[in-house]
Amino acid sequence: MELLKTRDKGFIFTNLVDFDMMFGHRRDPKGYYGALQRFDALLPDIMGAMQDGDLLMLTADHGNDPTFPGSDHTREYVPIVCYSPSRKVGSELGIRTSFADVGETLRDGFGLTQPLPVGQSFLSRVM
Repeated sequence: MELLKTRDKGFIFTNLVDFDMMFGHRRDPKGYYGALQRFDALLPDIMGAMQDGDLLMLTADHGNDPTFPGSDHTREYVPIVCYSPSRKVGSELGIRTSFADVGETLRDGFGLTQPLPVGQSFLSRVM
């Protein structure tokens, strides 16, 4: 965490592939539940290390119901949950129709001037 405190702006992307590979596609709801519990237990430490101006976005790359038969993707909406210590009140993001919205939000947050051809920033709703 010290490295993060020395930077004005940064970006960390982490793909927790085990949720999908080991539990979602394997149709293992108990394993999925256990992995979520372990991750949830880490969130207070992650959130506690954040400072005003930081943004945490949690999402998935696709919907996948571990109780549905087969091993293919299912059609659930993909969740997105955001947290920033700068925002004291929650906000409903509605149904986002594209991952381009996440990209546009990142572009907006870093102050990059070239907008994406698709996508709508939701930065003002989470920061």
